[in-house]
Amino acid sequence: MNSPGQRDARTGAFPGATGATRDGFWRGAVSRAVWFVALWLVIAGTDPADLAVGAVATAAATWTSLLLLPPRRSRRSPAAMARLALRFLLESVIAGADVARRALDPRLPLRLGFVAHPVRFPPGTARNVFTTLTSLLPGTVPVGEEGGQLVYHCLDVDQPVASQLAAEEAALARTFRDD
Repeated sequence: MNSPGQRDARTGAFPGATGATRDGFWRGAVSRAVWFVALWLVIAGTDPADLAVGAVATAAATWTSLLLLPPRRSRRSPAAMARLALRFLLESVIAGADVARRALDPRLPLRLGFVAHPVRFPPGTARNVFTTLTSLLPGTVPVGEEGGQLVYHCLDVDQPVASQLAAEEAALARTFRDD
């Protein structure tokens, strides 16, 4: 196995790097290294005695991440990502208020049940991000997968859960496309 940054002698491509150019590979490596340095500084602080260990940890984490998840040509839309972040914050507030309302008003009718959603994202990162985002919908939590569909436990199955899930899926899909 080649180490990150070495081209495959037979094909001339970087290992596992779908569509990644040399510039794209190094841009991805530097970006990851910056995030790992930031994480190190948050966890360990800026004590000069720890910086050498932080540099080694950053190099090892970057190298490992490049082996496990090689850089690819990105199709993410920064504008759609910003809209998704705002939507995420809004949904978090709404979900918190809904749960608080249900906890403080025991007369609120609950219709517990499960809803299956046929997700379009293939198994992997995008589906995991979708599952995480939808866990913030008011009164729902993803509990598993059955027959290619994500299954959600709902506090009230009379709520428009299916349409909310479809809207969240569409919003996330827009972040992976160019505007």
